[in-house]
Amino acid sequence: MFIKYAIAVTACCAAAICSASPPIYKYVDAAGVAHFTDKPDSKRYKLVELTLGGSTRSGDNYDPALLASAGQYDAIIEAAAQSAGVEPNLLRAVIVVESGFNSRAVSKRGAVGLMQLMPATAARFGVSNRYDPRQNVRGGALYLGFLINRFDKNVRLALAAFNAGEDAVARNAGQIPPFSETLEYVPKVMRIYQALTEDGKPQARINEWTRG
Repeated sequence: MFIKYAIAVTACCAAAICSASPPIYKYVDAAGVAHFTDKPDSKRYKLVELTLGGSTRSGDNYDPALLASAGQYDAIIEAAAQSAGVEPNLLRAVIVVESGFNSRAVSKRGAVGLMQLMPATAARFGVSNRYDPRQNVRGGALYLGFLINRFDKNVRLALAAFNAGEDAVARNAGQIPPFSETLEYVPKVMRIYQALTEDGKPQARINEWTRG
C-alpha cells in the first residue's frame, strides 16, 4: 500500500496539482445571490477555479514521514470500511486531507485524530477516545457511511457534509454548500481517492516521493 500512498500524496498534496475531478460551477443572480452546483443546468453557470493548499484540514503541513508510514493503519482502515460499507480508499483519501495520517492532529476547532472527529460526532458513533486510531477511523467511517446513505449514494455530497455538516448540505437543496473550504475539500478528496485507485503509475514518481 505504500506505493499507492506515495503516488497520491506526490500527485495531490505535495505538488497540489491534480488530475481532473468533478468541477464546481457558480452564477450570481439579479439579486446578487451566488448559486453553486456541481451539475450546471444552463450556461449561466461559470466554472469555479479551485486552488488547493499545502496543508491538512487540521491546519498542519503534510508530513512525508507520516504519509510514508500510512500503511500501519491498513488493517484498521480495511476493518472500518467493511463495517461501515464504504470503500477503503475513500477513507484513506479523507484521512490524507483531514490529518495527513497524524493520529495526534488537533484542529483549531477542536477536531481530533486521523479523521478529525468533533466531540459530538465521536459521541454519536460510539468513540470514547478520539486519539485512538481504531476508534477514530471506525467512528469516521460510520459517519461517512451514514452520510453516503443519507445523500442517496452521492459521494461528493457526503464529503461536503463530512466537511461542512449534513444540515448545511440539506439547506442548500442537496448541493455542495458555497463555503470556500468545502468547495476545495470535496475535489481534493476525490482527486486523492482517484489517484489511490489508479494502477500503473510511473516508478519515477515513487522514487521522487521516497527521496522527499
